[in-house]
Amino acid sequence: MTSAAGAGGNAMSDSAAAGNVALVTGAAGQDGSYLVERLVTEGYTVHAMCHSAVSAAQLGASDAAIVTHVADLADAAAIGDLVARVRPTHVFNLAGNTSVARSWEFPAETADVLGVGPVRLLEAAWKLQQSGGPNVRFVQASSAEVFGDAAESPQAETTPRVPVTPYGAAKAFAQEIVGMYRERGLHASCAVLYNHESPKRPHTFVARKISHEVARISLGLSDEIVLGNIDVERDWGYAPDYVDALFRIANAERAGDFIVATGNAHSVRDFVDAAFQYVGITDWSDYVRIDPAFYRPADPKRLVGDASKLRALGWAPTVSFGELVQLMVDADLAELRAR
Repeated sequence: MTSAAGAGGNAMSDSAAAGNVALVTGAAGQDGSYLVERLVTEGYTVHAMCHSAVSAAQLGASDAAIVTHVADLADAAAIGDLVARVRPTHVFNLAGNTSVARSWEFPAETADVLGVGPVRLLEAAWKLQQSGGPNVRFVQASSAEVFGDAAESPQAETTPRVPVTPYGAAKAFAQEIVGMYRERGLHASCAVLYNHESPKRPHTFVARKISHEVARISLGLSDEIVLGNIDVERDWGYAPDYVDALFRIANAERAGDFIVATGNAHSVRDFVDAAFQYVGITDWSDYVRIDPAFYRPADPKRLVGDASKLRALGWAPTVSFGELVQLMVDADLAELRAR
């Protein structure tokens, strides 16, 4: 493992000097980058773990308060060494590929990184705490995919986990292990994240694919968007809202599992319709082509969460579904016009 610190001595604020040290894995991703920004604002000393040196360099260059590290959740020795050196008070595990479709292409890798990887991080945090280090607050980014085709809707923390994808199975395994470490005495929680989007999403994700292509069509740069099953329903929220949930969960008095969701389900068709309506196209049927090749094996039909437990911590979503679609289309329009 190599490490690269940001510029200068990374001066700490008073609150950070008092002991708030956060280690964020997957720090270069959508959620990781928003969380790093939030933690810096809150006065934490932030150690950002990235999978590649390029991502680490880009993230480190954005703020001198961020200390970046390059490591892989598959490397137990590197993870143990990093945690021992950083001595974090808070660990947020957001690392690993977040594509459900990709998990079918690389199921063994998915199981190792998303399932066993968190175990390596949990064990390192546990050993640090047991050796006289800080009492670590650990947050694992879980997923609504752990519920699969749940019989009950909306899903709550007590809903049985019956994943139907390699991604969901790996996340479910990690969630079980987090609960075991919680019983051992680690303040270990799972944030069960439902779909959440932002302009930082890669174009390979369906929401960003839709917003980007609709923006291109509205500007005359394209005349078609190709999608898979547009009738599956998901609970869509705004990524910065979900990062706020991660922060609240980490600092909750009691650790546990927390559903992070808006409580409202919308189909992919709804997302398509809202995006086209926003750019003034009411009849979009000629612009959308359905390709069965984009259908996922065993894709859950409806996932919507009950976040009552999280709301008791003072959390609430600030961006509605319609506002989310509009801000994503606006961001893509601005990017395309600036080219």
